[in-house]
Amino acid sequence: MKYMREHTAQDGEPESGPGCAVPATAAEVLLEGHRATRDRVARSILDHGPSSAADLANRLGLTAAAVRRHLDGLAAAGLVESREQRVYGSRGRGRPAKVFALTESGRDAFYQAYDQLAADALRWISESVGGGTAGEEAVAAFARARFAKQGQKYRSTLEQAAADRQAEALAEALSADGYAATVRRVPSASPEKPRSSPAGAQLCQHHCPVAHIAEQFPQLCEAETEVFSQLLGTHVQRLATIAHGDGVCTTYVPASGAAPSPVAGPGAVPTAGTSPNETARPRGGTSHD
Repeated sequence: MKYMREHTAQDGEPESGPGCAVPATAAEVLLEGHRATRDRVARSILDHGPSSAADLANRLGLTAAAVRRHLDGLAAAGLVESREQRVYGSRGRGRPAKVFALTESGRDAFYQAYDQLAADALRWISESVGGGTAGEEAVAAFARARFAKQGQKYRSTLEQAAADRQAEALAEALSADGYAATVRRVPSASPEKPRSSPAGAQLCQHHCPVAHIAEQFPQLCEAETEVFSQLLGTHVQRLATIAHGDGVCTTYVPASGAAPSPVAGPGAVPTAGTSPNETARPRGGTSHD
């Protein structure tokens, strides 16, 4: 599972000083600290359900003040939320107790076997038709259907973009789905005549939500590449993939009239959010994932 960052020496000490601020995102909050007290608080809520500060303090052997401080940090990061405790039957006088429950982000921060479930499902699809070539094609058919549906969601975004900004529009749509995509403009495949030949672009995906599954089933990467080609109306070339061990999934998108293969070099012009060192080279014109 993932763990929360914890920098205090003791639960009663204030969290102050360099590096002690609660990170802004759930991923950062839950990445570090194997024995983090904050992780223990969140884990206790996960294991026992919505809990009051007093319940947590009793279970974890902490003071109520220390627990409340950690709950405040978890709430600020969007990992827990407070609610009134549900009472079944007659309720006594006084305000209902306040309990803390994990949010959806809080649950997602703990390990969940979604990757294994997806891999098992794709393996079942393959084996259900006899495996071998038939099985590979069955998985490919599933992958094409999945990415085609995803592509339909992106199509309206691309239709509203100018012809020379299609790659950027696709990157924005992919980023909205968690792919952290950027675009780099690259020189033409004819460096001798750079001004007479149009430039292409490299579509870079810095994150892949299905990378672990794509390692086992490269049909996912192939289907995604096909959808990119359909959306952009041109043949695209996959240069690198995270599933293959590369740092970034990179797809070359030629401009109208440009040669299909890119030239990687110092003339590449990155757009906002890219690094000057991100240009990828094709692997002999193939796209193995």
